[in-house]
Amino acid sequence: GVANFSADNNVYFMEVCNEKAAKYGLAVLFHEKPFAGINGSGKHANWSIGTDTGINFFYPGKSDEAKTIYTAALACLSHGIYQNNELLRCAVAHAGNDHRLGAQEAPPAIISLYPGTGFEAHVDAVIAGGPLDKFTAEKKKQSTGCKASMDVESNVEDRNRTAPFPFCGNRYEFRAVGSSQNCSFPVMICNTIMASGMSYLAGQIEGGKNARDAVAEMYKTNRNVIFTGNGYSSEWPAEAAKRGLPNLNTTPKAIKTWSSDKNKQVFKDLGILTPEETEARSEIMYEAYNTTLSIEVKTMIDMVETGILPACAQDLAIYKDCPSLIGDRPAAYDSIKRENDKLKAILASVPHDMVEEAEFLCETVKPQMAVVRELVDTAEGLLKKGLYPYPTYEAMLYHHHH
Repeated sequence: GVANFSADNNVYFMEVCNEKAAKYGLAVLFHEKPFAGINGSGKHANWSIGTDTGINFFYPGKSDEAKTIYTAALACLSHGIYQNNELLRCAVAHAGNDHRLGAQEAPPAIISLYPGTGFEAHVDAVIAGGPLDKFTAEKKKQSTGCKASMDVESNVEDRNRTAPFPFCGNRYEFRAVGSSQNCSFPVMICNTIMASGMSYLAGQIEGGKNARDAVAEMYKTNRNVIFTGNGYSSEWPAEAAKRGLPNLNTTPKAIKTWSSDKNKQVFKDLGILTPEETEARSEIMYEAYNTTLSIEVKTMIDMVETGILPACAQDLAIYKDCPSLIGDRPAAYDSIKRENDKLKAILASVPHDMVEEAEFLCETVKPQMAVVRELVDTAEGLLKKGLYPYPTYEAMLYHHHH
């Protein structure tokens, strides 16, 4: 109920933003990365699981019982993320988010769990035979770096901003959700993977294994999903591959895993989706991706043909009486026309199969769009002031100086 209410409020907030912006002749850009080279936008789904009696599984607490519950809950979460890694990645897979994930301002497309370095040491102690209740969740003091001020209180564990799933004191934060997304789907998948982990632990205990050993075994099996290092480092993808963590760095790669037999079984066992419903969701994902990319490429072609090329022609005309000043403009402008025509030809050959279309748009069309875009960016710096038909980066970033 709380999750539904929160997701509804988030969607309502987006709707209000659009309505209010329209009244002032503005538009709210919920796109994850509307401008290249400028930080994008995302959502952080702050998520926790608890009982109707007030026990929060993701709050370490002070008592031995609370610490034991937290340790067991994290075993379930680590199981859920490691065994159902592709599901969690699919929860945030869409066209806009492909521009953002791994862009040094958002987590990578590799989904790992960050419970903190202190808890990581506790996990290793449990695997080695230690008790479940020995994790000490004490808030620390953090230096401000200023001699004139006292240290300030910080969280129990550092909040790793390079991690897709970090600990935040009394909850976990799914940091990979896109700014244009409805949060209900990612939260539903978080609940699903957690339920799968809890179901597995319950089965082990009901089968006769004592709780400590069952939790320790889960940690040992899923230890590789716990990563407390730098998710932005160039070494992490290679290390993740060794750990068995997939790097599904595009939406088509992610969607292809959605309807796997393993995923269908998880949804079926937990009574969430039938196999047919799982496959239907896959088709919806592909349709959304293909539609978005098709609109984007057709819009780009239209913008170039009706706005950029005419502006280039006007600019060239300025130099007809003084060709020595024209510089590289003819070659630069001709290349825009040539590469835009190439983009049109590529688009005309898009396959009709849903899966093949997504892969073609991603692997063939998008790279050519990037080529055209780079050439147009060059033209933006060459065109006479006032000729560029769309808002320039300078105008958008420094409009208060104009």
